[in-house]
Amino acid sequence: MRREKSPGLKILWLWTIGTAGILVTSVMRTRMRDLEQRLSRAEEQETTPNDSIITDVVPESEGFLEEDRS
Repeated sequence: MRREKSPGLKILWLWTIGTAGILVTSVMRTRMRDLEQRLSRAEEQETTPNDSIITDVVPESEGFLEEDRS
């Protein structure tokens, strides 16, 4: 049996391992970018005041509307 591998097989293994490395790197970069975006959104939500609070600016209204009879 031959112990040495053919040059074509070596090139094929090198290409396969290189492609796998590129794919893993791409996936990791995408996940890191998504994580950074989530963290920045969470920080923005913590620092911005809650604008959804509704307050009554007319103290004498007491929940009733006066009818205009003109």
